[in-house]
Amino acid sequence: MPTIVAHHSSPMAVETQKPGEIRSKGCSTPQKRRLRSDSDRKDSPISFTQLPMHCSPMKWKSPRRCGTDSPRTPGNGIEENSGDAMLSAVKEALHVSMAPSTVVCREDEQSRVLEFCKQCIEQEKAGSLYVCGCPGTGKSLLMEKVKEALFDWAKEVHFQPPDVASINCTSLTNTAEIFSKILGNNQPPKKTSCSKSPLHHLQSLYSQKQPSTGTKMMLIIADELDFLITKDRTVLHDLFMLTTFPFSRCILIGIANAIDLADRFLPKLQSLNCKPMVITFRSYSKGEIIMILQQRLKALPYTVFQPQALELCARKVAAASGDMRKALCVCRSAIEMLEAELRESTSNLNLLQLERGFSNHQTIGACEISTKQEKNIVRVDHMAIALSKAYRSPILDTIQSLPHHQQIILCSAVKLFRMGRKDTTVGELSKYYIDICKSTLIPPVGIMELSTMCQVLGDQGLLKLGQSREDKVRRVTLNINEADITFALQGVRFFRNCLQ
Repeated sequence: MPTIVAHHSSPMAVETQKPGEIRSKGCSTPQKRRLRSDSDRKDSPISFTQLPMHCSPMKWKSPRRCGTDSPRTPGNGIEENSGDAMLSAVKEALHVSMAPSTVVCREDEQSRVLEFCKQCIEQEKAGSLYVCGCPGTGKSLLMEKVKEALFDWAKEVHFQPPDVASINCTSLTNTAEIFSKILGNNQPPKKTSCSKSPLHHLQSLYSQKQPSTGTKMMLIIADELDFLITKDRTVLHDLFMLTTFPFSRCILIGIANAIDLADRFLPKLQSLNCKPMVITFRSYSKGEIIMILQQRLKALPYTVFQPQALELCARKVAAASGDMRKALCVCRSAIEMLEAELRESTSNLNLLQLERGFSNHQTIGACEISTKQEKNIVRVDHMAIALSKAYRSPILDTIQSLPHHQQIILCSAVKLFRMGRKDTTVGELSKYYIDICKSTLIPPVGIMELSTMCQVLGDQGLLKLGQSREDKVRRVTLNINEADITFALQGVRFFRNCLQ
């Protein structure tokens, strides 16, 4: 009866492991459901489907979890990565070291500098130019664009382009080193003699007639020129006098932040017959700052800043200094505020999904996608925080880090001096201090401890304390502006009510 044994064999006989066969607990069970496709094989000696040998119980995934695999679907991850890349691209476009393709709001200054250089090259005549202006007004950036435009012009009109020596005076170990750098661009070091200084080499070089063929003009751009100022200003005078020698081929452009530097050294240069042409770069206005920011952002295919946020930044920077570098740093700081907010909202969303479970994560993800464009925009509040950090006074940090009772003493002084008085005594200041403490049920300190705290405030430069044998009669004066105290403490409701 071999066939009967085959059809009615016990489960133990079926589950007998073959030699060399590897089985996994997660791969098969004794009660595995038989598929319809296996009906034609029901006469087989073994009725269980064998799974591949590489099957592992760690890779088995429950069908119940396949519907909602993860609270963070792949689509949301791609959107998050694209949002981070978008903000990173904006920060890169607003970086100070990122030179724009064109310089806007400085077209007049650029044309004047370029025409000056063109005339010197056409006439083969030396000349000097002094460029001055406040920091962050585009002086150094404009010189780079002038060099590019000058080389393009020389190529078009078939002139020899000048040799360029760009020197940042802050990198010099001593002021006279600038002449050795200029000399290194004029001739190889092996032709120089140790018996003469670099300045004397240049003076003798420009005093002799040069060969007519192969001699180029030399464009010298000396940035941060005010670092060359010494007591007798000989280095500064000798530098500009290089353009007065009969065979000099120098085109000297000096750049400095000090606007009054020209008034200080121009009379002497005029007496030496080497007075330079002066071009002053004015500070950027509000409209110009907005235009420059928009020019940097127009290459990006998306909007990141609210127009009101850019206007707030431009208005504040223009009123403070007109420094374009400051405006770029503030905008980058505002983007970092937005990034921190997005990270916090993403973390809160993940916690919300964990609390509600995975059943409604698709609804939450849809809401997140619908508000994505609104969230990835720098608003006015982001810009306001960035501006407050950029223009924050160290006095405000000092006031906000004071102990509570010392802050109450400053509030008492503000209320006392609002009556038009310039100074008071420790005893009278104590009365106002006690009134504020009683109104808020805060136990006040004694007169001795109050006098000690006033001394501490005096050591920090916030109060000015007089000398006396008795603590009560010591004169007290505010050493800072009352508005600084009000601004530093207005974020706390307690002090805001006290100062009203």
